[in-house]
Amino acid sequence: MHETADDLAKLQSLLDASIGGAGEHLRAIIRPGERTLTAGQLTTALDGMVVLVVATTTASGEPRASAVDGHFLRGRWVFTTSGTAAKARHLRKRPAVSTTHVDGERLGVFTHGNAEFLTPRDADFGWVEDHLVGHYGSSPSSWGDDIVYVRVQPTWTVAYAFTSSEFPEA
Repeated sequence: MHETADDLAKLQSLLDASIGGAGEHLRAIIRPGERTLTAGQLTTALDGMVVLVVATTTASGEPRASAVDGHFLRGRWVFTTSGTAAKARHLRKRPAVSTTHVDGERLGVFTHGNAEFLTPRDADFGWVEDHLVGHYGSSPSSWGDDIVYVRVQPTWTVAYAFTSSEFPEA
Protein backbone atom coordinates (compact mmCIF):
# COMPACT_ATOMS: atom_id res chain seq x y z
CA MET A 1 0.00 0.00 0.00
CA HIS A 2 1.40 3.39 -1.06
CA GLU A 3 -1.24 5.68 0.42
CA THR A 4 -0.37 8.36 2.96
CA ALA A 5 -2.84 9.55 5.60
CA ASP A 6 -3.53 12.57 3.38
CA ASP A 7 -4.17 10.31 0.37
CA LEU A 8 -6.66 8.25 2.39
CA ALA A 9 -8.44 11.38 3.63
CA LYS A 10 -8.75 12.77 0.08
CA LEU A 11 -9.99 9.42 -1.23
CA GLN A 12 -12.54 9.14 1.58
CA SER A 13 -13.82 12.64 0.80
CA LEU A 14 -14.15 11.69 -2.87
CA LEU A 15 -15.96 8.43 -2.03
CA ASP A 16 -18.35 10.24 0.34
CA ALA A 17 -19.09 13.03 -2.13
CA SER A 18 -19.57 10.59 -5.00
CA ILE A 19 -22.07 8.33 -3.26
CA GLY A 20 -23.70 11.36 -1.64
CA GLY A 21 -24.38 12.84 -5.07
CA ALA A 22 -25.39 9.55 -6.70
CA GLY A 23 -28.88 9.01 -8.01
CA GLU A 24 -31.62 7.16 -6.20
CA HIS A 25 -31.20 4.00 -8.28
CA LEU A 26 -27.46 3.67 -7.60
CA ARG A 27 -27.88 4.44 -3.90
CA ALA A 28 -30.60 1.78 -3.64
CA ILE A 29 -28.20 -0.85 -5.02
CA ILE A 30 -25.03 0.22 -3.29
CA ARG A 31 -26.68 1.19 0.03
CA PRO A 32 -24.24 3.67 1.56
CA GLY A 33 -22.70 2.42 4.77
CA GLU A 34 -23.77 -1.15 4.03
CA ARG A 35 -22.34 -2.02 0.62
CA THR A 36 -19.74 0.71 0.29
CA LEU A 37 -16.07 0.58 1.17
CA THR A 38 -13.99 3.08 3.09
CA ALA A 39 -10.81 4.47 1.57
CA GLY A 40 -8.79 2.10 3.76
CA GLN A 41 -10.80 -0.93 2.69
CA LEU A 42 -10.59 0.06 -0.97
CA THR A 43 -6.83 0.52 -1.04
CA THR A 44 -6.38 -2.84 0.66
CA ALA A 45 -8.76 -4.54 -1.80
CA LEU A 46 -6.94 -3.06 -4.81
CA ASP A 47 -3.39 -3.88 -3.74
CA GLY A 48 -1.37 -5.13 -6.71
CA MET A 49 -2.53 -5.30 -10.32
CA VAL A 50 -6.17 -5.72 -11.33
CA VAL A 51 -7.95 -5.83 -14.67
CA LEU A 52 -9.26 -2.35 -15.36
CA VAL A 53 -11.67 -1.45 -18.15
CA VAL A 54 -10.96 1.99 -19.61
CA ALA A 55 -13.69 3.81 -21.52
CA THR A 56 -12.86 6.59 -23.96
CA THR A 57 -14.67 8.23 -26.86
CA THR A 58 -13.85 8.67 -30.50
CA ALA A 59 -13.87 12.07 -32.20
CA SER A 60 -17.49 11.42 -33.23
CA GLY A 61 -18.50 10.57 -29.65
CA GLU A 62 -18.66 6.80 -30.06
CA PRO A 63 -17.72 4.93 -26.88
CA ARG A 64 -14.74 2.58 -26.79
CA ALA A 65 -13.73 0.27 -23.95
CA SER A 66 -10.65 -1.86 -23.50
CA ALA A 67 -8.89 -3.62 -20.65
CA VAL A 68 -5.52 -2.73 -19.15
CA ASP A 69 -3.44 -3.72 -16.15
CA GLY A 70 -4.68 -1.29 -13.52
CA HIS A 71 -2.73 -0.23 -10.46
CA PHE A 72 -4.53 1.76 -7.75
CA LEU A 73 -1.78 3.96 -6.36
CA ARG A 74 -2.34 6.72 -3.81
CA GLY A 75 -6.05 6.81 -4.59
CA ARG A 76 -5.74 7.02 -8.37
CA TRP A 77 -5.68 4.52 -11.19
CA VAL A 78 -2.43 4.16 -13.16
CA PHE A 79 -1.89 2.12 -16.31
CA THR A 80 0.48 1.94 -19.24
CA THR A 81 -0.23 1.36 -22.90
CA SER A 82 1.29 1.93 -26.29
CA GLY A 83 1.29 5.57 -27.30
CA THR A 84 -0.11 4.43 -30.65
CA ALA A 85 -3.07 2.60 -29.06
CA ALA A 86 -6.51 4.02 -29.79
CA LYS A 87 -7.10 4.70 -26.09
CA ALA A 88 -3.94 6.80 -25.88
CA ARG A 89 -4.91 8.78 -28.98
CA HIS A 90 -8.43 9.33 -27.62
CA LEU A 91 -7.19 10.43 -24.19
CA ARG A 92 -4.69 12.89 -25.66
CA LYS A 93 -7.51 14.67 -27.48
CA ARG A 94 -10.36 14.03 -25.02
CA PRO A 95 -8.97 13.31 -21.53
CA ALA A 96 -12.35 12.56 -19.95
CA VAL A 97 -12.27 8.89 -18.99
CA SER A 98 -14.28 6.31 -17.10
CA THR A 99 -12.81 3.19 -15.56
CA THR A 100 -14.34 0.07 -14.07
CA HIS A 101 -12.92 -2.79 -12.06
CA VAL A 102 -15.37 -5.58 -11.23
CA ASP A 103 -14.70 -8.80 -9.36
CA GLY A 104 -17.93 -10.70 -9.94
CA GLU A 105 -20.59 -9.54 -7.50
CA ARG A 106 -17.97 -9.22 -4.76
CA LEU A 107 -16.47 -5.82 -5.66
CA GLY A 108 -17.05 -3.01 -8.12
CA VAL A 109 -15.08 0.22 -8.43
CA PHE A 110 -16.36 2.84 -10.84
CA THR A 111 -14.41 6.03 -11.55
CA HIS A 112 -14.92 9.06 -13.77
CA GLY A 113 -12.19 11.63 -14.20
CA ASN A 114 -9.50 12.99 -16.46
CA ALA A 115 -6.45 11.23 -17.81
CA GLU A 116 -3.03 12.72 -17.41
CA PHE A 117 0.09 11.43 -19.10
CA LEU A 118 3.00 11.02 -16.70
CA THR A 119 6.52 11.60 -17.96
CA PRO A 120 9.91 11.33 -16.25
CA ARG A 121 9.67 15.09 -15.64
CA ASP A 122 6.66 14.61 -13.31
CA ALA A 123 7.37 14.46 -9.58
CA ASP A 124 5.39 11.22 -9.15
CA PHE A 125 6.89 9.38 -12.11
CA GLY A 126 9.79 7.88 -10.14
CA TRP A 127 7.76 6.12 -7.49
CA VAL A 128 5.14 5.01 -10.05
CA GLU A 129 7.94 3.56 -12.18
CA ASP A 130 9.46 1.86 -9.11
CA HIS A 131 6.09 0.27 -8.31
CA LEU A 132 5.63 -1.00 -11.87
CA VAL A 133 9.18 -2.38 -12.08
CA GLY A 134 8.63 -4.11 -8.74
CA HIS A 135 5.44 -5.68 -10.06
CA TYR A 136 6.58 -6.66 -13.55
CA GLY A 137 10.33 -7.11 -13.06
CA SER A 138 11.10 -4.61 -15.80
CA SER A 139 10.17 -1.08 -16.76
CA PRO A 140 7.13 -0.73 -19.00
CA SER A 141 9.24 1.80 -20.92
CA SER A 142 11.41 -1.10 -22.07
CA TRP A 143 8.45 -2.89 -23.69
CA GLY A 144 8.27 -0.68 -26.77
CA ASP A 145 9.32 2.56 -28.38
CA ASP A 146 6.28 4.60 -27.35
CA ILE A 147 4.93 3.38 -24.01
CA VAL A 148 2.84 5.95 -22.14
CA TYR A 149 2.01 6.12 -18.46
CA VAL A 150 -1.53 7.28 -17.73
CA ARG A 151 -2.97 8.32 -14.38
CA VAL A 152 -6.65 9.04 -13.83
CA GLN A 153 -7.37 12.13 -11.76
CA PRO A 154 -10.75 11.13 -10.35
CA THR A 155 -13.72 13.43 -10.07
CA TRP A 156 -16.15 10.66 -9.01
CA THR A 157 -15.51 7.23 -7.54
CA VAL A 158 -17.91 4.69 -6.07
CA ALA A 159 -16.72 1.46 -4.45
CA TYR A 160 -19.32 -1.28 -4.07
CA ALA A 161 -18.88 -4.47 -2.09
CA PHE A 162 -21.71 -6.98 -1.71
CA THR A 163 -20.36 -7.81 1.75
CA SER A 164 -18.20 -4.89 2.83
CA SER A 165 -17.17 -6.67 6.04
CA GLU A 166 -15.06 -9.05 3.87
CA PHE A 167 -12.63 -6.21 3.23
CA PRO A 168 -10.22 -5.23 6.00
CA GLU A 169 -9.14 -1.65 6.62
CA ALA A 170 -5.66 -0.56 5.52
